[in-house]
Amino acid sequence: MSRFLDPPKAGKPLAEDKVDKTYKAMRTKVFLGAFFGYAAYYLVRKNLSLAAPDMIHDGIIDAGKAGLAMSAVSIAYAFSKFIMGSVSDRSDARKFLCVGLVLSALTMILTGLIPFGANTAVNTAIIFTLMLIVGWLSGFGWPPCGRIMAHWFSQNERSFKMSVWNVSHTIGSFSLGFLAIAGVMIFDAFGSTQSWRGDFVFPAVIAILIAVFCWWAIRDTPESCGLPSVQDWRKDWSGIKSKGSADEKLPFKTLFVDYVFKNKLLWVVAISNVAVYMVRYGIGDWAPTYLQEKSIMTAAESKIAFSVHNIVGAVGTLACGWATSKIFKGRCAPMNVICMFFCLLGVLLYWMVGSGIISAAPALQKTLIYIALCLIGFFIYGPVALTGVQALNLVPKNAAGTAAGFVGLFGYLLGDAVCSKILVGGIAVGSSWDTAMLSVAVGALIGVFLCALLIQSEQKLAKSNA
Repeated sequence: MSRFLDPPKAGKPLAEDKVDKTYKAMRTKVFLGAFFGYAAYYLVRKNLSLAAPDMIHDGIIDAGKAGLAMSAVSIAYAFSKFIMGSVSDRSDARKFLCVGLVLSALTMILTGLIPFGANTAVNTAIIFTLMLIVGWLSGFGWPPCGRIMAHWFSQNERSFKMSVWNVSHTIGSFSLGFLAIAGVMIFDAFGSTQSWRGDFVFPAVIAILIAVFCWWAIRDTPESCGLPSVQDWRKDWSGIKSKGSADEKLPFKTLFVDYVFKNKLLWVVAISNVAVYMVRYGIGDWAPTYLQEKSIMTAAESKIAFSVHNIVGAVGTLACGWATSKIFKGRCAPMNVICMFFCLLGVLLYWMVGSGIISAAPALQKTLIYIALCLIGFFIYGPVALTGVQALNLVPKNAAGTAAGFVGLFGYLLGDAVCSKILVGGIAVGSSWDTAMLSVAVGALIGVFLCALLIQSEQKLAKSNA
């Protein structure tokens, strides 16, 4: 398997007069492959969040066990993104992304087809195991995309290009809601009494089709296509320099010790990512269950709200990327602080409306919930994208996957699995949903201060690289 994933050797150099045209065409093609490929990973990751309310209603699991099962994806993904990041730095991005996507989709289809019994403990164990597998395979998505961004786009264009690419997961999450509705309708049409199974199966089938497109579109590096490095082509030699050739396989010790564990700024980025991911998933993943438990929306309405929350994030990601490049000259920390502050306002509105502190008629209540979800969605995905950019900017390009994996480990393990799933889900069961949403607001407040810690360091780093 490792030999299969080995990156391709450098191709025969193209004639000078063909380089520009080929480079532009290949960059577009590869970017689209990475964009739709990563979007497809989100079609086979958060399906349980959408199916959970109906599964709870059918007595297959309860809310606490649903949170535990959902945390399995985050726990496995956190470690996988970190470990697979170092593997992807030494592998062919095309094969890495496509293999992981197909296996994730097949696992999700299996989840939707298993006949669950009446024992919720056994059901939870089965779902937890399958979600662990899905989470691990999901770690095959971001690292090869980070490798693609590092090799095909140079540093002075990367913050905006990565912000555009980062829209992919909001597109994926947005599409998941509607594909899940379509899947439920298909299962209903065939007379299924457990139509929630369509939440798992139909989006996974679409993900497999997208994997075929990615296999056609993606190529590992410009050099493997006979092109010069992107730094030489764009004459942009800024950024962290590698120890040795920029395209060689680095030893694991160099990757983990020199570029990660001894990198103090990378640690700060990773810790701030905990708060970012607590807000991201504490709101997004629990929205369908929370809105139905509070009798604010129906099952179909809550899925649409889930999708709208994510698609608004696409616009926010682009806006934050543009502002970071044009206003803050590539420095991510100031924009992260602004975004987390407005996320805090959105979470407070969401909590006050849901808890009844702001009392309103049902129609106005739904409107205010949509406003809160759109406010959170617009601003949270800026920091999600920009923490990844910060990670890539702090290491040489042949350590990109490892750095992104390290930051993701903190985000998904501590921010998502521990804080947004186990903690928020536990508070909802042990106390109330109102208290659970208030805990997310506290996380947003902490995020504002953590992101601010990087402002001065980024200014110094920008001056040293000038």
